[in-house]
Amino acid sequence: MTDDIVDRIAEVTPTLDALRRRRPVTRDQLQASFDALFQPVSPEHVSQAERELVAAFATGLAGADDPTAVFYAARAREADPERAGVVLAEAETASTSGPFGAYTELGLQPENTDGERYVPADAVTAVLGDRLAAALAHTHLLVFRPREASGDDLGRLLDAGWSTDGIVTLSQLVSFLAFQQRVVTGLRVLAA
Repeated sequence: MTDDIVDRIAEVTPTLDALRRRRPVTRDQLQASFDALFQPVSPEHVSQAERELVAAFATGLAGADDPTAVFYAARAREADPERAGVVLAEAETASTSGPFGAYTELGLQPENTDGERYVPADAVTAVLGDRLAAALAHTHLLVFRPREASGDDLGRLLDAGWSTDGIVTLSQLVSFLAFQQRVVTGLRVLAA
């Protein structure tokens, strides 16, 4: 067996390892995506601590006992212990079931669902800083209200100090984590 992140998080057994080896490209690309996002060539636009904290928040929205959330919570605590505690508490508070949002396309409005938009409290923003607080709000939007994401939301990130490259990386990170979390959950179901 190889040592990759999904194997580690899912506690892959030899039987599941054999199953995963049937899809070597998928397996390799999933690990390569992790490496690119968490071992970047340059942390210029998104610091390592920001990556770890956003990952802990995004995966923690599924619940603190989710194995992927446990993995990223530990990484966040190691990267930035003070802010990790706040981020993990926020993930617990902001956790909900979704998705939510309103369709603008004709005929789809009956599928509209309403739910709260996460906005960090002023006290949270004071500890995390405007930049990270905006990243958490954007992460929650992408996880629970993706069909409502708009230029205004990107503008809030720009106003908080995110560069265009940083916003792209942040969005890629959230997307990757959602996929990784589903793969891990699927493997754990197969193992059970």
